[in-house]
Amino acid sequence: MNTFDKTHPKFTSTEKKQLMIFAAIAYGVTFIMGVLLWYGYKRNIDTGIIPLAQMFYPAAGVMVAYLLTRKGDKLLPKRFFLSYLIITGIVILAAILSIFLPSDGWKTGLNSILMLGSLLSWLMILLEAGRESRRAYGLNKKNGNTSVFCVVLFIVLYVLRLALIYALQGEILDVKDSFGGVFSFANMLSLFVNFFVAFLPFFGEEYGWRYYLQPLLQKRFGLVKGVLLLGLLWGVWHSPLNFFYYSTPEYGVTSLAGQIITCVTLGIFMAYTYMKTENIWVPVIIHYLNNNMVALAENYTENQKQMLGWQEVAMLLVVNGIIFGCFLASSYFRKQKTKG
Repeated sequence: MNTFDKTHPKFTSTEKKQLMIFAAIAYGVTFIMGVLLWYGYKRNIDTGIIPLAQMFYPAAGVMVAYLLTRKGDKLLPKRFFLSYLIITGIVILAAILSIFLPSDGWKTGLNSILMLGSLLSWLMILLEAGRESRRAYGLNKKNGNTSVFCVVLFIVLYVLRLALIYALQGEILDVKDSFGGVFSFANMLSLFVNFFVAFLPFFGEEYGWRYYLQPLLQKRFGLVKGVLLLGLLWGVWHSPLNFFYYSTPEYGVTSLAGQIITCVTLGIFMAYTYMKTENIWVPVIIHYLNNNMVALAENYTENQKQMLGWQEVAMLLVVNGIIFGCFLASSYFRKQKTKG
């Protein structure tokens, strides 16, 4: 990785070009597909593939930007990038067809695509030109003990966050009742195995947000402001989902407000783990756990809507601010140079 510090605050012409390509794909495709999301919502069509497809776009934006602007780089992991982009195209096609040709079989087929695509991607990563190529593009695993610590820390904070929510509602979290099933041997084994065959969407977001955009924004705006801006951009990126999938248009504004709070505060912690470990797989795993532990711990269903009122939004701000926002006080946001 290259080291960035405050001696070069402005983007280079190449960085500007890469940023434009990234934004065109990560945001452009998201909002174009958001029209289909609205269309499916209006006609009560199952739109569940669109949010999954959206997770692929940030990494796809980075990969296209690098392929177009770093053609002479011998360390560029072209095989992995191209295979990922092909899988992304297939997922987008499936999302489009699921709207115009609704069928219960799309999700089953997509699960197979994700499984095969994940296994193919692991192979492509391993086949890249040795460790140097993986290191140059953030695909290598680093700082093993620290990385494990950060993942375990997230699990602890996740439970504390839920306990604080219960406390503010005048209740007591029964950890055994809520999480006993999550941490059973069978579920832990399932979470572990499923990560390896379903990591692509989570990698898709984190390779775009944490690996690419975080150091770029920190270079331009500073360690703290860069991460806060990233959280805002990450939250706004979800807006089609907040209005037409996670919630309904009537609750879209409060859903988006809650989304931005979550992305800013959780983004602080994920930025901390990435700066501490320099290992993109840590935020990838944390993102995966965050999405899947909620499904196991809170009787979550895929079609559950987040009908948030302003009181719930305020509670989310307090809880997430306490649990995750405190990491802004870490020395990593005061002294550490950014990595990109």
